[in-house]
Amino acid sequence: MRFNKITFVSILMVFLVACKSSSTVTSEKDGKTPVVSQKLEGYTQSVPATEVTFEMVEIPSGNFTMGSPESEVNRKTDEGPQHQVALDGFYMGKYELTWDVFELFFKQNQELFVKLDNEKVIKIDAISRPSPPYEDPSYGMGKEGFPAISMSTYSALVFCKWLSTVTGKFYRLPTEAEWEYAARAGSTTAYSFGDSVEELDKYAVYYEKSNNKSAKVGTKLPNAWGLYDMHGNVAEWTLDEYKEDAYANSEEKNPWITPTVIHPRVIRGGSWDDDPDKLRSASRTGSSKKLQKRDPQIPKSFWWFTDSNFVGFRLVSPKIQPSPEEQKKFWQKVLDE
Repeated sequence: MRFNKITFVSILMVFLVACKSSSTVTSEKDGKTPVVSQKLEGYTQSVPATEVTFEMVEIPSGNFTMGSPESEVNRKTDEGPQHQVALDGFYMGKYELTWDVFELFFKQNQELFVKLDNEKVIKIDAISRPSPPYEDPSYGMGKEGFPAISMSTYSALVFCKWLSTVTGKFYRLPTEAEWEYAARAGSTTAYSFGDSVEELDKYAVYYEKSNNKSAKVGTKLPNAWGLYDMHGNVAEWTLDEYKEDAYANSEEKNPWITPTVIHPRVIRGGSWDDDPDKLRSASRTGSSKKLQKRDPQIPKSFWWFTDSNFVGFRLVSPKIQPSPEEQKKFWQKVLDE
């Protein structure tokens, strides 16, 4: 019996160690803060009356140092000063939003009006949808499984409102702080995987290796929190207005610079058309009217940006869902309703 007890205890200990190993893996990167891979909970969201689904990954609440140190290679002044930020937990799209989902809104899938209840139909029908684009918004890069591109922040936000109405779950763009926190996934290095540009091809689609186009989402390795393409493929809209000195007076808890203008808005992550320095976790870009340069319409479209075939977006849903009244105020603020 003594042998059996010892054997049982040994097996139990091995089992517990194995369980722990499967949920948390730690690796040292460049002698800096360890990158911790966490097994986080998430969910798959289905779009009612369609066969379309998309995956959301849990991002835990926590604190992190936002911005880059002065010693970081290719650092820009707008990435500082570094400062502490505390964020509530949220869910983020595992991948950049694809055309498979975005076109349901763009084409206003008619099946939704047949299969959804009247209250939702009335709300959906009241939401404006994009005017026809001046040219193919995918620029021939591909649609099935490819990231949606060329939309304005207004278009992305109206899509989020539409999706929130259809699914009954609140979706929006990430704030700039949420985006960097999720991109870093616990790291303090230039990239989520370390500082070495030589490793970048494993995790990102960028200019040197892109064949001048975006790739299907999820073709590279994810970061430690299971998010794909946070570096490269397409750059991503955030909820913030861009200010070069934003970090000088940043709030510590859930910071967000509410936009008051169409441009500049914060774009993050870098794209297939960028060099490695723009793909760093702390790198910031402000949008400009150049993204509408070739649009011949007068006035220019506020749905589509003809020169932004490298910009898309990723969804966020707060763990603590806002009340209907809070959602109404949010849409009024960001869409100027």
